Amino acid sequence: MASGLVIYLEGDLGAGKTTLVRGLLRALGHAGSVKSPTYTLIEPYVVSRLNLYHFDFYRFTSAEEYLDAGLDEYFANHGVCLVEWPDKAAPYVAPPDVVIRLTVTGDGRDIAIRPETELGRQCTEQLAAPPPPR
Repeated sequence: MASGLVIYLEGDLGAGKTTLVRGLLRALGHAGSVKSPTYTLIEPYVVSRLNLYHFDFYRFTSAEEYLDAGLDEYFANHGVCLVEWPDKAAPYVAPPDVVIRLTVTGDGRDIAIRPETELGRQCTEQLAAPPPPR
C-alpha cells in the first residue's frame, strides 16, 4: 500500500466492510483494536509508518456534512484512506484508486476489486501477489 491511496468500500449494511478493514490492518501488523467509525466518522491508525484513515459516511444526511467536518484534509495528508459509504459524500470526497465491492451470498461474501487508477492497479497487483517466503 502506498500513501495517497483512496479505497472505496461498497456493500450493504452488514456486508463486512469494517471486517475487511480489520483484516487488512491485522495483515499490515496492527495489533490494537479496530473500531467501526460509524459514529466517529473516522478512525486513524499508524501501521509500519503508514497513516491509514478509516471513514464511514453512512450517517451523513447531506454531502455538505463532509465539507463541514473538514475531512478533505485527511485526503490531502498522503495517507491511505479507506472509505465506507463514499456515495454519501459525493461529489466532494476524493475519487477512488480502488473500489472494493462486498456482496453477501448465502453464508459467505463475494468480493470484487476494481482498480480505477495506475496507483490502484499497482495496489491490486500487490494484493494478488503471493506472499514472500519466510
